[in-house]
Amino acid sequence: MRVGVVGGGLMGSGIAEVCARADIDVVVVEVDSERAAAARHSVERSLARALGAGKLDGPAHAEALSRLAYTTSIEELAGADAAVEAIVESESAKREVFRRLDRVLPDARFLASNTSSVPIMKLAAETSRPERVLGLHFFNPVPVLRLVEVVRSIITSEAVVTEAKGFVQGLDKEVIDSQDRAGFVVNALLVPYILSAIRMYESGFASKEDIDRGMVLGCAHPMGPLALADLIGLDTLKFVAESLHEEFHDASSVPPSLLNRMVEAGLLGRKAARGFYDYTHPAS
Repeated sequence: MRVGVVGGGLMGSGIAEVCARADIDVVVVEVDSERAAAARHSVERSLARALGAGKLDGPAHAEALSRLAYTTSIEELAGADAAVEAIVESESAKREVFRRLDRVLPDARFLASNTSSVPIMKLAAETSRPERVLGLHFFNPVPVLRLVEVVRSIITSEAVVTEAKGFVQGLDKEVIDSQDRAGFVVNALLVPYILSAIRMYESGFASKEDIDRGMVLGCAHPMGPLALADLIGLDTLKFVAESLHEEFHDASSVPPSLLNRMVEAGLLGRKAARGFYDYTHPAS
């Protein structure tokens, strides 16, 4: 099988890696050579860590590397069996990608989006075969977290859903089904919780450290909500919150003022080295 991954950032590089480790040939598409090189570096560094940790042996590591290719031209996906879009959470940008994928891959088994919040039907409407479009929402870090939400639009065909589920299970992932509504299953539950934690911190009710420590030690969460916000990316969190509010008009999904100001300041979390916490030093 040969799969295209459009977008080689944090999520795209992770999706490319798990595909390569599952003996799938992968072509990663980025907007320019600098970002393509960054995607290559990210995947190779992650594979090296897996090798060093004993999660891959030498032959499997070499085989995975041999299955990865990088390009700046989406036309090089021609003939691929499927494609997964994993670019920034911009509806207009994603729509354009699906228009181009529709032209380049007229016979693909499915076209998928890793979107956290853009309605799948809006992306499917940009194609000539909307029944083959669906969402495959992976979670960060992709090589570690086993869940993938399979999101069908109102016209995604059952055969395409079956095909996509088989693909995901071949990556050693678990699937859950979701309808095509803002936030899908996980973010519809998770985002209001994180926003509530931000409001608590913003109001001065508790420190960020105590909020996070409370949820880790009191509820056995692997990390607190503010640390999790930094891991997700505050810009992504804001976008998903706005999408939830647009669809459901629930006050719990309104982005807090503090979140808006942090995004405007470029304090986006781990990827920017600063968010609710400072990541500029390894010990931070």
